[in-house]
Amino acid sequence: MATSLFLLIDDIASVLDDVSLLTKVAAKKTAGVLGDDLALNAQQVSGVKADRELPVVWAVCKGSLINKAILVPAALAIGTWLPWLVTPLLMVGGAFLCFEGCEKLAHKFLHKDEHAADTSRHEKAVADTSVDVVAVEKDKIKGAVRTDFILSAEIIAITLGTVQGQPFVTQLTVLVGIALIMTIGVYGLVAGIVKLDDAGLYLTQRPGSGAQALGRGILVAAPWLMKALSVAGTVAMFLVGGGILVHGVPAFGHAVEAWAATAGVLGTIGSMLVNAGIGLIAGAIVLAGAELFKRVRRKG
Repeated sequence: MATSLFLLIDDIASVLDDVSLLTKVAAKKTAGVLGDDLALNAQQVSGVKADRELPVVWAVCKGSLINKAILVPAALAIGTWLPWLVTPLLMVGGAFLCFEGCEKLAHKFLHKDEHAADTSRHEKAVADTSVDVVAVEKDKIKGAVRTDFILSAEIIAITLGTVQGQPFVTQLTVLVGIALIMTIGVYGLVAGIVKLDDAGLYLTQRPGSGAQALGRGILVAAPWLMKALSVAGTVAMFLVGGGILVHGVPAFGHAVEAWAATAGVLGTIGSMLVNAGIGLIAGAIVLAGAELFKRVRRKG
């Protein structure tokens, strides 16, 4: 009896060691996606009324948890029964992410009047207390959750690749752990970023010249940080989406990786430019196809 108990404890300890090690490896591999996810989601909730910032972040966070609750079982099922389907699904997700990036650029630069009207509408909603701000923010939340689904899918897919061949319990534990860690990490940081201005205002009202100076500095820097995150978020769409497409073609992806490994810093920058370039081209093609489909549908 005692021997069986010790063996059970030893097996549990062994599994926990494997889970811990694989979780660390998966976290390192998905760290880049975490940065992109942070930039994109901070961008999505920017411009929201101050007292609605945290509710919006929480709404997107709940959507992200639902996304991962769908993706983790799906990943386990696909990895077990349809492993060949992982790459095509990632390719579709990458193309969609690139499409969204191109759509944002097109909407901003080619449809300036519409973009200005949308901005004005949101600003009026923020300023006018009689307007249902929640209804205005609904599209923003939907867009953020939709984008999160693509990035979450990449995180889960990378993690699945890390734990492939391991026992089912280990795979499940690592996938769930990474899903929770990434969600809490991203939306905890997003919540902190969007409340920077409140923190700055609080410090300006505290006694002491040092605290007040720091508060003023935060208030000056916060809008620039949000603008920078907005730009970084759009760039991240092309980097992540393009990276998925590049690695979806193994020969091309391996060639880019080999070149980047031998060229040092220039290789790293070059591989990022390749990913972004592929993402921009793919997004433009999908956007053109979508616009053509809309026109044909209108005529029909």
